[in-house]
Amino acid sequence: MKTFTRIVSAALTILLPVAAAAQMPDARRMSGIPMPGGDVPSGTVSVRLVRGDLANNIVGHQVELHAGAAIQTTKTDGNGRALFSGIAVGVQVHAAADVDGEHLESQPFSLPPEAGVRLVLVAGAGAAAAGTSGGAGAAGAAPAFDAVAGDVVFAGDSRIQIEFEDDTIEVFYLFDLLNPGSSPVRPRGELTFELPDGAEQAAMLEGSSPQATVRGRIVSISGPLAPGLTPVRLAYSLAPAGSQRGLVQRLPIAWARVQVVMTRAGAAQISSPQFATAREAVGEGQPFVLGTGGALAANQELAMSLSGLPSRSHWGRYLSIALAVLVLAAGAYGAMSARSASGDVARRAQLVDRRDKLMADLVRVEEQHRSGTLDAGRYATRHGELVDQLERVYGELDQQLGPAHEGQGSAA
Repeated sequence: MKTFTRIVSAALTILLPVAAAAQMPDARRMSGIPMPGGDVPSGTVSVRLVRGDLANNIVGHQVELHAGAAIQTTKTDGNGRALFSGIAVGVQVHAAADVDGEHLESQPFSLPPEAGVRLVLVAGAGAAAAGTSGGAGAAGAAPAFDAVAGDVVFAGDSRIQIEFEDDTIEVFYLFDLLNPGSSPVRPRGELTFELPDGAEQAAMLEGSSPQATVRGRIVSISGPLAPGLTPVRLAYSLAPAGSQRGLVQRLPIAWARVQVVMTRAGAAQISSPQFATAREAVGEGQPFVLGTGGALAANQELAMSLSGLPSRSHWGRYLSIALAVLVLAAGAYGAMSARSASGDVARRAQLVDRRDKLMADLVRVEEQHRSGTLDAGRYATRHGELVDQLERVYGELDQQLGPAHEGQGSAA
């Protein structure tokens, strides 16, 4: 698995060194595209600044890295590179520089947990595209690259993210499809895969490439694919199915490094034969479980086992509904009796209103306890108070109705 990762990293790094050969990659197509690389330390971003093409490094020039609300600045070294370290995983990052009045800026990205990111910013790309060299018959347009057959992989910060909405499972595929070459690629195989059994309401997310589509459970990615990263973002739901669940996914191309993030809810855990490590962590105050592994070959099964899932009993809800129905029935009966009986009608109306409010509070307490927002101790106390008050209200209602019934009997 590590061998495959090194191959992908090598394929990326050959795009960056200075070379005098005529087949040098077109820098314009690479400008601003983040490329994760195993040769860059974790938490580090390497920004290379060049003018026109990769042969012209810009030395001693200031580069900015925007990481969340913080901004770091440094100058490029003799190789035209500016290094930024200590960047937190998951923080939205982008690099920027101003060269000869031209503002250069990278795509926004976040760092993977165990690798750094390198990118190149190209000044004067517009002039190069307009063509200033005067060859015979040269119109000055940027050279067109025909798509070639080749391989692509899921790389970068590609991950599966699992979250919970009550006891429904929400699954997000946040993939980056990497073409490490300098020309568009026609994948050798069809880029189509099926979502796991039980997947519902699948949809593409904002920020996904329009080349990726989903119909039902079938996801398709059309080519050709441009150099660099093509974002593929989608989500689907899994209906409640108890405290344990299996999840199996096959992908049509290799995944350079498996990453699965699951929000921690109660005792929820995740395991997989493809995980080399599975550890708990906290990000922005939210605990989560991170499972990571090596490369996953094309069409290899990614089998995940989820246990300790939120699986709330619905008896409280049903009990509350049944109790509410009984109370409404009793209220209707009491209201009809009250209308036909003599006595303090206004007082009975107040009691009925009080009874209805107490019942609404009781149903609300049951729902809060079911959802976990009201702890057991507070639930028991509040539930007891409401039941006691309801008993007193019903007792007074019975006293109000008693004389009326007696009066009717004597009249008869």
